[in-house]
Amino acid sequence: MDYEYICSFSLFYGIEPEQLAAMLSCVKARVTEYDKHEMITLRNENVKEAGIIISGSVHTVKEDVWGNRNIVAAAGEGELIGETAACGALPRGPVYYYAAEKTLVLALDFHRVLYSCNNSCRFHHRLTENMVMMIAEKNQQLMEKIEVTSKKSLREKILTYLSFEAEKAGSLYFEMPLGRVDMADYLCADRSALTRELNAMREEGLIDFEKNTFRITKKE
Repeated sequence: MDYEYICSFSLFYGIEPEQLAAMLSCVKARVTEYDKHEMITLRNENVKEAGIIISGSVHTVKEDVWGNRNIVAAAGEGELIGETAACGALPRGPVYYYAAEKTLVLALDFHRVLYSCNNSCRFHHRLTENMVMMIAEKNQQLMEKIEVTSKKSLREKILTYLSFEAEKAGSLYFEMPLGRVDMADYLCADRSALTRELNAMREEGLIDFEKNTFRITKKE
């Protein structure tokens, strides 16, 4: 494992690479590789875990009793997954995680991350602080999701979503994390309707795109 690279992630901010091996042992870390579309398991025996994506990307999905699928969030390299379930604060209905591509996940015993161990690891307090900060960031992402899906029209949903993605990229030219099918699921929209609306917005000069690369060309 590349400890120096792992330490570049927000969860391990302020922790030295030479300290990381002992810390990962303390929180019973394990690394698992998943193929595209494979379900991600964040439970080791009776231990609840949170995961950090080392490479690849993961979608958090919620299904209702009829099997309707809704992408709650998309996470990439260095981002956190599974913390809500590990907290014991699962939303109603089944929520699961699957690899959107070939993905490597570092799973950590969530309880051991939040509570200092008997060994009083030097950097454990920093790890706990970083985890809390990342949970706060995830809550912000969920608030964005609520804002997007609360818009009345599909165009408003698309514009709000694109606005958030442009803000994250720091540019009006950016790469979308979701393909059309997944984007429709995220927006709670029909895929055909989404495609028609995107094409209409391009014809009107609001946006331009090529596959998953988008550019906002005009403010509405």
